[in-house]
Amino acid sequence: MLTITPAARDYFARLLEQQADGTNLRLRTVNPGTPSADVDLTYCPAGSQQESDQPVDCHSFVLYVDVDSAATLDGAVIDFETNAMGGELSIRAPGLKGQKPPADSSLRERVEWVLDARINPMVASHGGVVGLVEVTEAKDVVLQFGGGCHGCGMVDVTLKQGIETTLRQELPEVRQVIDATDHNSGENPYY
Repeated sequence: MLTITPAARDYFARLLEQQADGTNLRLRTVNPGTPSADVDLTYCPAGSQQESDQPVDCHSFVLYVDVDSAATLDGAVIDFETNAMGGELSIRAPGLKGQKPPADSSLRERVEWVLDARINPMVASHGGVVGLVEVTEAKDVVLQFGGGCHGCGMVDVTLKQGIETTLRQELPEVRQVIDATDHNSGENPYY
């Protein structure tokens, strides 16, 4: 079930007052289940919704949810929080980037999920990417840095304070994280 808080409903109602009569909203996911997953919320002029869209009655307007996105948006919360700059809309969709693997999954599968869901979105802001090379029998995680992380002068900080800390919080059985990247060959480092 998708939840739209009263604050978000009021915010949307104010925005829609400035649009042509009959304009509503449409919500869909883009690339669900992947690290690049995102949510697309757009105006939906009268009659432009898809026949298969699922309507959500929000009293003064309708939010049309793309039928193929409905399962991914199950449990999502749309909220609007007022702040000194006016406010911020947030859409929290726990299943957007895929589901966390069960605890009995292989350590490799669980490490890959943490990299895709938590680590790579962080380093992507600097043009970086982190890939898994292997998980050793001793439960060491060997990584390869790419993009803006390849040759970056801050990679040791990112590795120890960011990646290793996150992996060990999520997966306490991880012994250590090792960087297998030849940083001297980096061509476009962030720092």
